[in-house]
Amino acid sequence: MADIDVDIQERVAVVTLNRPGVRNAMTLAMWQGIAEIFAQLGQDSNVRAIILTGAGGNFSVGADVSEFAKVRSNVAESKAYEVAVDASSDAIANAPKPVIAVLEGYCLGGGCHLAMACDFRYAHNDTSTGIPAAKLSIVYGVRSTQRLLGLVGLTNAKRALYSAEPLGAVDAASMGLVDRVSSDPMADARAFAVDIAELAPLSVEGAKRILTDLSMGPGALDVKAAEAFIDRASASEDYREGRQAFVEKRPPMFRGR
Repeated sequence: MADIDVDIQERVAVVTLNRPGVRNAMTLAMWQGIAEIFAQLGQDSNVRAIILTGAGGNFSVGADVSEFAKVRSNVAESKAYEVAVDASSDAIANAPKPVIAVLEGYCLGGGCHLAMACDFRYAHNDTSTGIPAAKLSIVYGVRSTQRLLGLVGLTNAKRALYSAEPLGAVDAASMGLVDRVSSDPMADARAFAVDIAELAPLSVEGAKRILTDLSMGPGALDVKAAEAFIDRASASEDYREGRQAFVEKRPPMFRGR
């Protein structure tokens, strides 16, 4: 779609926010587009891992405030807007493939919302992260706040939301908001994604489903559904292939079924 690019190589999809002229500020159409794209990639058997990044040296400065007068000017529009924002992060979190955010430059507000929905966050040394909602009299959404709390803990979450101040990459890593800091996070993320792509997709999907739901608080995990998926993996062709490959001392050829 316009303003979001998708490229697939070596079973790794790279989704790029592409509005570099405005530091990849997210329009309503882009929030909706992210939800559609990740739903599609989640069903693509040729994709085993996904990288989310931004063009032009920035991940995203968050929502495009310049369009708020048109799409978020009253309570009803604000609610509808937040539904679209949450749908985008839920699509990332619920994608059955691991998702790695590659951060550079600014990762603010809604940009953090997207990054926190990913399984991992690899940041460039120059990355600046923050949630400036308090500078706009906006209360950060419940699902985003839950993800922030799960990643950084109560006190750090309060500090980030109360102060609205940006964090450098090292400080973000020290509190758990970022997983890895380097001079080439894309290369690191791609290497990790390619390695994951060689493993059993059902194992990765099952782990992601259970851990993601557990991280969202009491009651979020459907235990019966989780156990059913565990049984599905135990009855799969991939499980038989994994056992056989182990006996034969060869790399397994997983097919996701």
